[in-house]
Amino acid sequence: MKTIAVEQRLSKKIIFILSAFVMSIMYSSTSFAGAATWSTTNVQLLYGNNYNTGLGGDDTRTVMTIEGANGWKYGDNFFFLDITNPNKTATTTTSLYAEFSPRFSLSAMTGSDLSAGIIKDFLITTTLEAGNGFHNYLYGVAADLNLPGFAFFQVNWYIVRDEVTANDDGSQVTLAWLYPFKLGSVDMAFEGFADYAYGLDKSEDNLVAGPRLLMDVGKFFDAPGTLQAGVEHQIWRNQFGIDGQDEDVTQLMVKWIW
Repeated sequence: MKTIAVEQRLSKKIIFILSAFVMSIMYSSTSFAGAATWSTTNVQLLYGNNYNTGLGGDDTRTVMTIEGANGWKYGDNFFFLDITNPNKTATTTTSLYAEFSPRFSLSAMTGSDLSAGIIKDFLITTTLEAGNGFHNYLYGVAADLNLPGFAFFQVNWYIVRDEVTANDDGSQVTLAWLYPFKLGSVDMAFEGFADYAYGLDKSEDNLVAGPRLLMDVGKFFDAPGTLQAGVEHQIWRNQFGIDGQDEDVTQLMVKWIW
């Protein structure tokens, strides 16, 4: 019991330090160019079962996500921190995973309007991925698209520097989107992401996606845009680049926004 209590204290300490670190990096990154032009932060709570346990972990999991984004003069930043099973017990496993993604607008940096057709802008895109025992660096180019009805739609293409299998570079395409709409008088949102990684010599091509369907619950309490609830369906093919390790999980989701 003493060992479990120590592990719980260490996990909470690591969670606090990593959360503070990621958030401070994101918000300090715009300080040299003045205040952010826009900013949003949210905390998500997800619950699901029938997770793939072939690589360890629990069949039923609770995930708390801290997520934020902001824009500044020359681009935008995005981060999230996933804490799986934040209330660790003797029968559950706590893990951490975070991404920090600064992007730099070529239109803003060159002073030229690079929009054309459905292309809103071209960007230099970067990401740091970090989890329990690993970290990867990604860098490449992106295009923001003007698509009817979408608040945003991003296409990012990366070179992936796999720090676990050194000297093994692959590629990744990442899509991210938000499509707000109404269902009668109810405000809804279809949002999500999809990552397709390929070309790593020591890993199989793999796909992970998380489409979400959310309802603006806050609107019913005279606080529109502050609380959403719905579902996220997690799709993972060749999990962690391992052939045949697949996952399909529907998760209940609550999202608090400020």
